[in-house]
Order: sequence, then structure tokens, then C-alpha cells
Amino acid sequence: MPDRADHARRGGAAPGSAVRRLPAEESLFSCIYGLVLASALVAALDATGDQADPGPDALWVVLTALAASAAHGYAHVIAQRASADGAATVSRLRLVLAEWPLVAAVLPTVGILLGAVAGWWSEATAVDTALVFNTAALFGWGTWAARIAGYGWPSSCRAGSLDMLIGLVIIIADTLID
Repeated sequence: MPDRADHARRGGAAPGSAVRRLPAEESLFSCIYGLVLASALVAALDATGDQADPGPDALWVVLTALAASAAHGYAHVIAQRASADGAATVSRLRLVLAEWPLVAAVLPTVGILLGAVAGWWSEATAVDTALVFNTAALFGWGTWAARIAGYGWPSSCRAGSLDMLIGLVIIIADTLID
């Protein structure tokens, strides 16, 4: 039994009809990248021994995600400019704006930190919760990306587990560094 699904279009399916409902490969990449970025930032910003201040931490997570998404989108623009003519086009602006999933992926972490600002829990609890949430989300996004790529459930779960391993490494590093 092959582990890779057949990519041939089913008879009677309209061209591109299934593709429109599936997220683009770049969106999945950006979401996974955003989750890793948010986890690393929230772990790094969690200062032990210092006064807890989750509000600025949340702001730094958002600003860093915006800067990373803009830099990644602009890198696409530079690559396109190098391979084509030098004229600025709307398609190049779309390349930059297409990085929105990276920013969207950090929003749960920001929400959890803002919960600490509201006094619902401590910053340490918010950091721990964000790290666990992001690690579980990495498994989900990694599994989903592999399923969309046509892999079967066993391989998809292995891919999700490898993505989740990144989150676990960040949790372990946060524990050892603190």
C-alpha cells in the first residue's frame, strides 16, 4: 500500500476546483514558521528574576512577526526582480502581502500574553501555555501540510511529530536557560 496519495485529478472534477479550497504551500510554511517564531520569542522574552511585563512582550512578538513577514515577502520581490524585469508591479506587492499567515500564526501567542496583561494568569503561566499551544499547533499544521501534499496518515503524523519536535526543543531550551 503506497503511502503517497495519487495526485491525478478525479474524473469530472473541474480544473483547480480542489486546489482553491486547499491552502497554498506558502501559507502552510508561513504558519509553521510563525509558530516557531512565536515560541522562540515568547521563551526568550520570558525573563526570570525580572519584573513580569507581558504587554511589551506581546508587542514585541507582533512587531517581530510583522518584520519577519515583510522581510520574507521582500526577499521574494528581490528574487523576482533579479529573474525578471526591474519594474515594480502589483504582483510584487502581493508577494509581500501574501506573508500574512506568518503574522496570523503568532496571534494566539499574543492573545495568551494579553490574558496575562488582563490579570487572568501570570506571565509564567502565559508563556508555558503559549509554548504548549504552539507545540500542539506545530503538530497539527505539520500533519495537515503533509496530508495536503498527498501523504497518508502514518507519514503525515510523522511529519507533524517532527514539526512538534521543534516546539519541544524550544520548551527544553527555555527550561534549561531559565
